[in-house]
Formats: sequence, C-alpha cells, structure tokens
Amino acid sequence: MTSSCNPTSPCGFQSHPISLVLRSCPKSLSAFNQVHAHFITSGLARHTFPLSRLLLLLSSLPPSLPHAASLLSSLPPSSPFLLNTLLSSLADAGRTHLALSLYSHHLLQPLSPPPNNHTFPSLLKACVAAGPPFAPVGRALHAHILKFLGHDAADHFARAALLSFYSRCGKVAYCRRIFDRISNPDLPAWNCMLSAYARCCSDGGDAGSGMQALFLFRRLQLSSAFRPNEITLVALISSCGDLGALGQGIWAHAYVELHRLVVNQFVATALIEMYSKCGRLDLAEQVFVSLPQKDMLCYNAMIRGFGIHGRGQQAVELFNKMTKEGVSVDEVTFVVVTSSCAHAGLVDEGERLFYRMQKEFEIEPKIEHYGCLVDLLGRSGKLEEAEKVIQSMPMKPNAILFRSLLTACAIHNNIEMGERVISQLMHSEPEHGGNYVLLSNMYARVCRWDGAMQVRKVMKDKGIDKTPGSSLVEIDGCMHEFLMGDKTHPLWKEIYAMLDEMDRRLHEFGYMPRTKDVLFDVEEEDKEDALSYHSERLAIAFALLSSDPSVPIRIIKNLRVCGDCHLTTKLISGIYRREIIVRDRSRFHHFRSWTCSCLDYW
Repeated sequence: MTSSCNPTSPCGFQSHPISLVLRSCPKSLSAFNQVHAHFITSGLARHTFPLSRLLLLLSSLPPSLPHAASLLSSLPPSSPFLLNTLLSSLADAGRTHLALSLYSHHLLQPLSPPPNNHTFPSLLKACVAAGPPFAPVGRALHAHILKFLGHDAADHFARAALLSFYSRCGKVAYCRRIFDRISNPDLPAWNCMLSAYARCCSDGGDAGSGMQALFLFRRLQLSSAFRPNEITLVALISSCGDLGALGQGIWAHAYVELHRLVVNQFVATALIEMYSKCGRLDLAEQVFVSLPQKDMLCYNAMIRGFGIHGRGQQAVELFNKMTKEGVSVDEVTFVVVTSSCAHAGLVDEGERLFYRMQKEFEIEPKIEHYGCLVDLLGRSGKLEEAEKVIQSMPMKPNAILFRSLLTACAIHNNIEMGERVISQLMHSEPEHGGNYVLLSNMYARVCRWDGAMQVRKVMKDKGIDKTPGSSLVEIDGCMHEFLMGDKTHPLWKEIYAMLDEMDRRLHEFGYMPRTKDVLFDVEEEDKEDALSYHSERLAIAFALLSSDPSVPIRIIKNLRVCGDCHLTTKLISGIYRREIIVRDRSRFHHFRSWTCSCLDYW
C-alpha cells in the first residue's frame, strides 16, 4: 500500500487509506492485531502520529494490559506522547485500573522517557471518576508530580489537574493551597475553587466554606479580567442556598439575567434549590414553572423543595406529573419523593412509592432508599416495622439507618428499642457524639437521670463532645452566627436584655418551659436558663432588635429544633406578630400567628 502523503503529518494521515481501515475496523483484538501487523510491514509503525491513532483504536477495545504494554515497549524511547495518548483515552473510557497499571509498567521500563505535564491530568481525572477508593492513588500521583516536574509543580496543566482532583475529593484546604500558588488563575481555576467550597458546604461541611465561596467570588470580580460564566454562578448560587443567604442569592439570580447567561439545567437546578433552602418556595416554583424545558434534575430539585417544606402531597403530585410527561426518573427521584412523604406523614403513599420503584421502574433500592423507608415508618411511630426493614435489608445497614431509628425511638419514648439500637450504633460509630446525645435525651424525657448521667460519663471518659448548636440569621444581607450562650456578638448586652423581655412576655402568655429537653439533672431554674440561651433563641432576639418588623426572620440551624424552642418560636411569632422561618438539619418550619407549618410533626 503506497501513498504520496507524509505519514508523520496529521493532515496527510487523515487522507491516507489506512485511516479508512482504522475507522471501519471491527472492534476486536484480532482485528487490531491485523492492523498492527500492517503498520509494521508498511513502515507506519515508525511514525508517532499514525501510532497514536492505533493506540486510540486499542483503547476503544476491552484490551488486556499486555497488549498496551507490549505496543508501547516495542517503540524506541522518545517523548511520552504515545503513552499520554493512550492514558487519556483509557481515562475517558473509565478504565482507571488499566490506565494506572500501564503508567506503573511504563515507570518500570529502564529506558522509558519520564512522564511530563500532559501525563498526570488524565491519571488524576481517572482517579476522580473511579470514586473515593482511588483518592490515595491521586495523592501518590501528586508526589510523582513533585518528583518529575519540580517541587513547586509550576506547570499549568499539572496544577489545574491537582486543583480539580482535590476539589472533587472534598480536600478544600489542599485545593486552596494549590490555588493560592497560581499567580494568574484562569476562569476554570476560579470555578474549580468556588465549586470546592460550594460542594463542601453542601455535603455538610461548616458554614465557613460557604462564606469562603462568597468572599472568593467577590475577589474574582475585583481582581480578575474574567467574566463569571454559568459554572461560576452555579457554585455561587449553591453556596447562597446552603448558607440561607437569600439576599446574595437574589443578587446572583439578577446577575444571571443581567449578563444574559444561559439558564441551563444546572443553573436552573441551582436556583430552585437555593430558593427552596432559603425558605422562598414561591420563588423556587416561579423558576421551575418558567422553564421551557424541564429535565430530571429540575424536577428532583423541585420535589426536594416541596419535601423539606413539609409539602409532601405536592411533591407526590409533581412526581406523578413528571412520570406522565415521560421525564426520566432515577434513584435520586425516589429518595426525594419518599423523603417528602416522611416529612409530611404520608406513610401509605411513601410505602407504595418504595415498592413502585422496584416493580414499575425496575430501580433496585439502595441503602439511601431503605433509609427513607425507615425514617418514614419511624416518624409515624411504626417502630417495629422500621426495625424489621433494617433486619431484612439485602445489604448491611449503616450508622445512618440506625441513627434514624434511634431518633424515632427518642421521639416516641421507646427506651427498650433505643437501648437495643444504640448498641448497634456503638459498633459502627463509637465516637459519634450525636448517638450518645440521642440516648441521653430519651433517658432525660422519662426522668431516668441515672441513665442520662451514665451516658454523659461515657462521653466524658471517651473524650466525646456534643456538637454545639449553631444558628445563622441574615440581616440586611449580612450573616450573623450564634452559639448556645454566645456572648461574642458586639450587641450581646442588648440581645440578652431582649431575651429577658421575651421570657417575661412568654410567661405572660402561659408559657411553661419543657425542661425535660435539658439533658442534665439540675434545678428547674437552671434548666430554664439553659433553654433561654439556645442558639436560635439568641438569633431571634437579635433579629427582633435589628430587622424591619415587616420582614420575615430567617434562621438556619445545624441541629434538629428541640421541643421547647419549637414551642416558644410559635408563641413568639404570635406575640411579636413576626413570621419566623427556621431551617433545621432536615426540614423547614414556617412559624406564623402561633402555629407552625409542620403541625408539630417533625
């Protein structure tokens, strides 16, 4: 086979007859071997570009390591271009094990050229795609980057790959350290760092990550020539939602409209989730309804929004509309719709959805779905049925399921089952303070102070601390955080004076503190003081002092609202004629005119 084309030229090779053979070649190793043999006899095997095309063909097959390694080993030592080509293709195809094995094999060859800045991005990308088990491999590759490219890893490609890797792995501190070493970060680098903060906050990290995302976005605006794009705004909007920063979220939405950014499925989903998490379900619905094309992500976000606001019936109706309109459903859809039923007490509907998932939609339930079912049954008081679900699961239950059942035991004062469940939890999570607190709560509610004190002794002996209650409140676009008994705020004296006034007015309306919600066997007066200084009570006092009476008070709390704070917030909403919206660890409570939207079911 002859041709006047230069086989080393990409342009010439595209018109070479052998390119037609590669495009139409059957996807099998025997066909690959025939083409490889033809490359050798025709002389094409001496040229880099044709060989790179042959390697791409190999990566499209289910090859064994010997085929790839032997092909690379037969080549004279030159640049790692061919290795990088194959590694990139294998990473794109999701063949992480093969890509890493090939890289290791290459390093062991005595005359192999060292990896360069184009080698590592593909490998790090493959580690991210393969999930958490490959995080240690990615960190080892970081060491290789330092070894082969220098201690500062100054290369743009390598730093960008490391930034993406640590961002996806949730290693925000490492990510920021790399980002700060980039003298002139490009927009993808900014987006990567912003997404790392947003992801950390969304996954249950501290509120500081969300605040860092807002600060970093401001820095991007002030110091960079790049205009934020859709990816930037998704990270910003997500952070606003997790923080409950409604003012900043509305500003971000306006930015999207002003700069005519594309409201794609990711931006739309972020907006729906942000407004839902900030307590403005009406605005979330407006965004959802205005979308000309609604995909599965948008539906899932809206169903989740209905669920966390206790609108279970609307969540189910939207799910039914989703399926009637032919929109695909996935595992997440059933998690959010079943969870919505749990928050609204729709037990029968939730159970039907769980079994429809398997029979009608052929989706095998995962541990998250069983967790929703346990929560659904446990909240409604069907503790024995919830326990049977855990016992009959086809997979090993995790600590989250046991804790969900333990929470239900605490709500319904089932001490016997609670003690049984806590023993299971101690095996899987012996250092988790929340487990001990739940058990101690149960003992305290039935005045079993010996049991409560024993639990506290175990916590003290093991050095386990209770997660402190924290509440965020937004006033005029600024976020203020309060802890229990906090006196760090500049206006703390005025806040505590307001607390005294609130207590006086609460007692005028017949308020009797639910002192059983306090874990300690102390005097009743001390218990009342402890309840008065809960973080959300401080946040409400500050908001009453500092905000316009016509504006709703919006509070984000990191823990479940206790029974006493729930009762007092209902009373305060009536006494001071203020709407108070509280987002706790799992749902929203809309307090208005002496009542709560949850109807005391939470």
